[in-house]
Amino acid sequence: MAILVAVTDSGEGAVALDRAVAEAALRGTGLIVANLRLGPLRIPAGLDVEVIERKPNIDVAEHVLQLLDEREGEVELLVIGMKRRSPVGKLVLGSLAQRLLLQAGVPVLAVKTAEN
Repeated sequence: MAILVAVTDSGEGAVALDRAVAEAALRGTGLIVANLRLGPLRIPAGLDVEVIERKPNIDVAEHVLQLLDEREGEVELLVIGMKRRSPVGKLVLGSLAQRLLLQAGVPVLAVKTAEN
């Protein structure tokens, strides 16, 4: 079994990665990192980690959902970062986190930064 974490360029992405590393260590599972960032990631040494780079020309949420489909039965938890938004902001802007929360076929651990 493994934990999948979606890591963006934001502070929420960094917090999600930290929490996913802690969860993988706690559960004794592997870690799959969906790198949604524009640049490379720094992954702590000594972990069983597989980094999957973002596919070009594909919606970020769709990429993560496809990874969940491809790894069905392997991924036991999806970890994502969230940002606090007003009800109007949620309505107008849409949300990667909201889409993943609603459409993921595995439990989702949503974490937020200390400022939120």
